Amino acid sequence: MQEERKDVGLALAESLKDLVQRVPFEKITIKQITDGAGVIRVTFYNHFQDKYDLLQFIIRKEILEPVGILLKNNMYKESLTLIFTNLKKDSAFYEKAVRIEGQNSFEAITEECIYKLLLELFSERSSGKPHSKHPWLTVDSLARYYARSMNFIVIYWIRSGMTVSPEEMANIYEYVVTRSLWDILEEL
Repeated sequence: MQEERKDVGLALAESLKDLVQRVPFEKITIKQITDGAGVIRVTFYNHFQDKYDLLQFIIRKEILEPVGILLKNNMYKESLTLIFTNLKKDSAFYEKAVRIEGQNSFEAITEECIYKLLLELFSERSSGKPHSKHPWLTVDSLARYYARSMNFIVIYWIRSGMTVSPEEMANIYEYVVTRSLWDILEEL
């Protein structure tokens, strides 16, 4: 039964990704998604609340879940490269999806997905105690900070046409997060 649920979710995801190539996201209906997946509307609602929930599923399943094992093994640069590689692999979809605006914008959805991944990673590594020098630096605040910075890089890269290679983007992000603002000002 679990395998069937996963297959239906993936079929719905593929249908949405196909539709986004041809129809503006805001005009896509649940019926169009279910028709493309070969299922009925009730099946959609057994898996997802709405098309934004399905979009979140795609981001988690295709972009973030594959890097989980790399992150757990401290392979940070490799995880960044894989994120950018998977985005580039499906660039036609992501170049359209990044245009989704409003309350459930692509940017808001991706930031929340990245935040949840980082919060889990930070929580696993944390002693649970407040930071000794800076109690404001909680697992939550750090996860939000890095989610926002990573999301900015991803969105900016997609909107600029993904012309920089995934490997170079991983290098750029690593460069930015391993230096202080003051270091970067000195290097300019």
